[in-house]
Amino acid sequence: MPDTSTAKHRTLQLDELLAGLRRNGLLTERACELAKQSISAGRSDKHLIAQLDALDLPRADRANTQLTAEAITAWLAEDAGLPYARIDPLKVDVAAVTAAVPYAYAARAKLLPLAVNAERIKIATAEPWQRDWVADLEQSTGKTIEPVLANPIEIERYLVEFYALSRSVHASQTERGSGPVSGFASLEQLTELGRKGQLDANDRHVVNIVDWLLQYAFEQRASDIHMEPRRDAGRIRFRIDGVLHDVYQVPASVMTAVTSRVKILGRMNVAEKRRPQDGRIKTRSPEGQEIELRLSTMPTAFGEKLVMRVFDPDVLVKNFAALGFNDDDEQHWRQMTSAPNGIVLVTGPTGSGKTTTLYSTLKQLATPQVNICTIEDPIELVEPSFNQMQVQTNIDVTFASGVRTVLRQDPDIIMVGEIRDLETAEIATQAALTGHLVLSTLHTNDAPSALTRLMELGVPAYLIRATLLGVVGQRLVRQLCPHCKSPVAINAERWATAIPNWPDAPPTEIHEPIGCLECRETGYLGRVGIYEVMPVSQSLSSILHADIDLADIRAQALKEHMLPLRIAGGRKVAAGETSLDEVVRVSPPGLS
Repeated sequence: MPDTSTAKHRTLQLDELLAGLRRNGLLTERACELAKQSISAGRSDKHLIAQLDALDLPRADRANTQLTAEAITAWLAEDAGLPYARIDPLKVDVAAVTAAVPYAYAARAKLLPLAVNAERIKIATAEPWQRDWVADLEQSTGKTIEPVLANPIEIERYLVEFYALSRSVHASQTERGSGPVSGFASLEQLTELGRKGQLDANDRHVVNIVDWLLQYAFEQRASDIHMEPRRDAGRIRFRIDGVLHDVYQVPASVMTAVTSRVKILGRMNVAEKRRPQDGRIKTRSPEGQEIELRLSTMPTAFGEKLVMRVFDPDVLVKNFAALGFNDDDEQHWRQMTSAPNGIVLVTGPTGSGKTTTLYSTLKQLATPQVNICTIEDPIELVEPSFNQMQVQTNIDVTFASGVRTVLRQDPDIIMVGEIRDLETAEIATQAALTGHLVLSTLHTNDAPSALTRLMELGVPAYLIRATLLGVVGQRLVRQLCPHCKSPVAINAERWATAIPNWPDAPPTEIHEPIGCLECRETGYLGRVGIYEVMPVSQSLSSILHADIDLADIRAQALKEHMLPLRIAGGRKVAAGETSLDEVVRVSPPGLS
C-alpha cells in the first residue's frame, strides 16, 4: 500500500493500478500490457477503473470471469485501507444527502454523499489517495466526513440522477410552496395563510419527477409503485420481489402534483379526489420496450394514495418451466387446459401470481382456430390475441353479466377474472356444461379448499362433479441470488419440522441468502411459483357431496399424488432455488 502521508492528494495512476492488480493476482502481465497500450493510446475522460472495466479483461484468479469495475474497486479499497461501499440507491435518503453537499462541489470532486446524520456524512469517492476535499467539507459542513471507496461508474451515474431529482423537487416546492395545496382532500383541513396556488401537474419539474419515477421503477424491477400522502410529506415506495422499499419523500404539494400528473397520463378525472378511480398507462422506455401500468387511487386521511401496478410484457412469453412448474405439474396443467370443456381454477391470495399463470396459459392456447374471451376487473394486461371485457359495476357489467354476453360471442375459451359469488359461479358452470373451457380464479388457501368454497357459494356438488377439471393452488417465493447464495448444512430434524411428510430422504445441504450488489444485499433476485396441482379425477369426484369435510378431500387428493405447496416449495429448496425460510413464510402451514 502506498504511503498515504506523501500520496495523500494525488489521483490514481495507471501504472500503480496495473502493478497492484498484477501483484495481487487479478491480472496477468500480458493483460496489464494490453490494458496499458489501449488506455494510453486513447483519450478518455472516464475514470481509470471505468476504462479498465470497458476492456473486459479476463481475471487471472478465476476462469471464464471478467475483471469488473466493482471487483477492482473492492480490491483497491482493501489495498488503500478505506471502507468499500456498494451503492444501493434504495437505501440512500436522496433529499438529505443532496442537501448536505452542494452539487457544484460534488461534481467537481466526483463525490457522492451516501448518508448523513447530525455528526457525520458518508461520502463515496473513487480516488483513494485524493483526500484534500475531506478537510474542506468538514470545515464547511461542521460534520465529520467518512470517506468510502465506491465504483466510479456508479458514482458518476447516481451523482447526476440524485441531484437532478432533488433539483426538480426543490424547484417545484419553491415555485408553489411546500404546504397542503388547495383542493388537497385531507381529513385535517388546515388552512395556511399566504400559500400560493396549486402546483401545475404539467409543470416541467413535475414531468421530470414522474419520468424519473417510472424509469427508476422499471430499472429496479418494481412490481408496484406506492405513492402515499402524509401530513407534511409524501412517501414513495417500490415493491420489489414482494417486499416494499422506501424510495423517496417529497413535500405534500409536490406529491399532489405528481399524483395529478400520473392521473392525467392515465386518463383519470383529476378533479375527483373523493372517490377511488382506476386507470392505466402504457409507456415506452428509451430502449423501445413497452410496459403497461395499472393505476388505482384511494382517498386517505391526507389525500389520494396512488398505486401503480407494473406489468412486465415478458410474462406472456414465459413457458411453464420458467413460471416454476415441474414436469409432472406441467403435464397435468396441460391436460386440464387442453380439454374441450370444463372449469379449471387457480387459487391463492392476492399477489400470488394467479393472473400471470392464466395469461401465460391463454397466450399459448391463443391460436387462430380458437376464440378466447376474457372478463376481467380490471383488464390487467392488454393482449391483442384475446377479446377482453372490463367489468364495470356502475353500469351493471358484472362478471356474471359479462359471461352471459360472452356466451353469445361464439367463444371457445372463457377466462373469468374471479368467481366471487353464486351468480358468477352458476353462469361459469353453465358455460362449461354447454361446451366451453372456462378458466378462473378463487381466493382460497390451497387447491382442495376450492371445492368446499364452491359449495359454500351454493354450487351443488353434482354440478362440480360434472364440470370441474382441476384446481391449481400457488404461491410466489423469492429466488436466491445466483451470485451470492451460499450452501449450509441442515439436520433432518429441522427439515422435518419445516417440511412435514417429506416423501424423500431429506437433503443434507441447502442454500441460504447472503447478499451482494446484484441483489441489493437482500440475497434474493426475482420470484418463481410453487404449485399444488389437483386434477379432479373420477375417484375424487365420486366422494364429493354436500356435507363432505375438507380433510377428506385433501386426504383423497394426497392419495392421488397431489404435491402440497409446502413440499413443492421444499423441492425448490433442495434444488437450491430458494431458501427454507422463504418457503415456510409463504406456504400454508400444516397442509403437507
